[in-house]
Amino acid sequence: MDLKKQFATNKDTWNKKTMIHFESDFYDKEAFAKSKDALNSYELNAIGDVKDKSLLHLQCHFGQDSLSWAHRGAHVTAVDLSDESIKLAQRLSNELDIPATFVCCNVLDTSKHVQEKFDIVFASYGTIGWLPDLKPWAQMISERLKPGGMFYIVEFHPIAWMYDYNVSPPVMKYHYAQEEVIYDEYEGTYGAENSKMISKEYGWNHSMSEVIQSLINAGLQIDLVAEHDSSPYDVFPNMELKDDQLYHLKDGLYPMIFEVKAIKA
Repeated sequence: MDLKKQFATNKDTWNKKTMIHFESDFYDKEAFAKSKDALNSYELNAIGDVKDKSLLHLQCHFGQDSLSWAHRGAHVTAVDLSDESIKLAQRLSNELDIPATFVCCNVLDTSKHVQEKFDIVFASYGTIGWLPDLKPWAQMISERLKPGGMFYIVEFHPIAWMYDYNVSPPVMKYHYAQEEVIYDEYEGTYGAENSKMISKEYGWNHSMSEVIQSLINAGLQIDLVAEHDSSPYDVFPNMELKDDQLYHLKDGLYPMIFEVKAIKA
């Protein structure tokens, strides 16, 4: 199967997930409408004050994080593959009176649809696994950054994606840096596990070294690399909420989250 068909399958799945996620407890639309804030401590601590800065959000889903940055004063443009997600994000922008620009495109094609250069490019939680190759991704990020601009990603650790979660208990099945595509088909979605929708997904595993080296090769200077045992989201089996209000694996044998910050010279 070629990449166009794989991306089309993923787009169809994310279109189906959009309203299911919007109505779910996971995304808690009522709480978001009140607080206008869906951001977590990792990204807030790393990026800091965004007032009057331009920010490009990659793979934004239906825009809660995008609108959170805009509510904090950033001038936000956000992209996503799912046209249903982009429609909903624009609707929320209008309803909550938080200005932001939403663009429907494959993230790898961002530079074809967005010509502006940004102070900050941002990606978070479940993004790079949808991409077969990080070299064009990193090159696009470099193209969209102003000189001195910052790219920041906070993402689930690649060790977590070595497991097959469709069996219980999960089993280690995939290579840490597997180049071959991984096809997954299952009932439900992380945002609403009891949903009867069938998720059909093509994904790819990327190692820490691939993430970092792709950014270096695109001309960015690495400013921060960090790995953490705790996740703001309870999306893997056998996690427990601890006093830090983050979720940890019960056995705690490997990190759940990584951060990378890079600067364009």
